[in-house]
Amino acid sequence: MKVSAVRIAEKLERGCPERAILEHVTSTWGVLVLLELSDGPEESRRFSELRRAISGVSEKMLTQTLRVLERDGLVSRHARPVIPPHVDYALTPLGAQAAALVRALTEWTAVHAPDVAEAQKTYDAAH
Repeated sequence: MKVSAVRIAEKLERGCPERAILEHVTSTWGVLVLLELSDGPEESRRFSELRRAISGVSEKMLTQTLRVLERDGLVSRHARPVIPPHVDYALTPLGAQAAALVRALTEWTAVHAPDVAEAQKTYDAAH
């Protein structure tokens, strides 16, 4: 279902749920968690693996991000009853769709970063 840009802008301005979801998915840590969970052959990842893989994220921020994405239905959490506790995280089908879109945007960013840098340089010189 394609939604017009005007309709999207109206929804985002009114503080509808779409705005919060967009913020969760496109936050720095949200993007990195979605990408990390979509990478590799494993279907799930342990918290400690995610923390090591996502450079710069604190334990607190990773916990908060995973909780938000779990609440939104993008990530599933599975706690195994062992000592010490093992908790695994995986993308849900909805999360896999979001991750694919985020991946496309990050790939576009990587390809066009030099173009953006050149545009910034041109803008800064003119202003």
